[in-house]
Amino acid sequence: MAKSAAGPGRLLALAAVLLLLAGAGAGAGHDDAAARRTMEEFAGFPASDDGDGGLSYSYSSSSSLYVDSDGLQRQIDELASFSDSPAPSVTRVLYSDQDVQARRYIKGIMKQLGLAIQEDAVGNIFGRWEGSEAGLGAVATGSHVDAIPFSGKYDGVVGVLGALEAISMLKRSGFQPKRSLEVIMFTSEEPTRFGISCLGSRLMAGSEELAQALKETFDNQNVSFFDAADSAGYKMHPEDLHNVFSKKDKYFAFIELHIEQGPILEKEGIQIGVVTAIAAPASIKVEFEGNGGHAGAVLMPARNDAGLAAAELALAVEKHVLESGSIDTVGTVGILQLHPGAINSIPSKSHVEIDVRDIDEKRRNNVIEKVRQSAIEISKNRGVVLSEFKVINQDPPALSDKSVIRAMEFAAKQLNLEYKLMISRAYHDSLFMARISPMGMIFIPCYKGYSHKPEEYASPEDMANGVKVLALTMARLSLQ
Repeated sequence: MAKSAAGPGRLLALAAVLLLLAGAGAGAGHDDAAARRTMEEFAGFPASDDGDGGLSYSYSSSSSLYVDSDGLQRQIDELASFSDSPAPSVTRVLYSDQDVQARRYIKGIMKQLGLAIQEDAVGNIFGRWEGSEAGLGAVATGSHVDAIPFSGKYDGVVGVLGALEAISMLKRSGFQPKRSLEVIMFTSEEPTRFGISCLGSRLMAGSEELAQALKETFDNQNVSFFDAADSAGYKMHPEDLHNVFSKKDKYFAFIELHIEQGPILEKEGIQIGVVTAIAAPASIKVEFEGNGGHAGAVLMPARNDAGLAAAELALAVEKHVLESGSIDTVGTVGILQLHPGAINSIPSKSHVEIDVRDIDEKRRNNVIEKVRQSAIEISKNRGVVLSEFKVINQDPPALSDKSVIRAMEFAAKQLNLEYKLMISRAYHDSLFMARISPMGMIFIPCYKGYSHKPEEYASPEDMANGVKVLALTMARLSLQ
């Protein structure tokens, strides 16, 4: 990322924000000498006195720089009430009535903060705080609020409501951004309704393949994507999807705040995760066809069991992943369906869906090829037909930008928060934002690593730490 020099006033303003945030994070104030040293180190020139022997700040009180944890939790709870399943679970599927209410709720908060609100054709929502040099690429943040059936209320939501609280903090501090700051609520990060994950961010990243596929996409109730969007207030023509594509220079940086969705931070007692890479999944569909028959009448040597072929392939997936040589390679057989599905009938058909992930694209693709070869061998050995082996998607992993990583590390250090460099094994809208902008992610701990279930939980303290790191990271990047 190219850097431009910021004026002394802006740097001092950020240094003041930095000091006040750090004071709030550490629970103790800095003496004048320490404050002066920090400001001089950050700003690159001596801090000025205010005439009374003190330092000159753009804002003189730290009272406005606290995280409103009670307010943030209240918003999370209120948003969770827009659900098609009873509490404590949350179900909020794309373009449903509950999704529409959630969108209205988010736009209401953006309006209260004085942000300029825009929506694109598929319902990505943008709340922008105009900077003093609005023509420069913006610093963006955000996540999603859709939720898979019977999940929790923190996944994605912390990255949207937490981002809005970070903006609120910076506004209360008197901070003035140079680059505009923008909060994005992405449409349909979860693949629940149409089987497409990160729908909004994929389109923003310019996926022509997705734009074409949506013309023939239907949900399991045979409702087309365009009819579903129309019912939610997004009436569009197929060509309007191209208007969602984002220009490469629109964003200077993108940072996403998210619960870890894993147990590492909580287990190690670390407050912040600085994400260096996002593993990307490949999804595979496999189908075997055999002869079937009566469970009692067909003798074992004469069987062509499509069910056992599927079971053998599932074990082959595990074998190839474990032999990859890296702990970062993972594989999951999440769906295994048998036909006709009767206890006294030999399966004549089997359907398997496989997820393989890694931060190393070549290593992941090698595993996929080994799984393919195993499927061919199994079909020959068992006398069944391999009627389908289809790689549905094969997204490349994404690396966080070094400049964004440095900004996140800087923020954590100044706030006296212990942090860990780590990868994300789940994938997020950030994976696709990395195609159009330098990207980074901030993780906070979550209870036992739980996610996509009602027990999902992040403490107010951990959320506050994440909000402060996000606020300071955005502030620093906005002045570059």
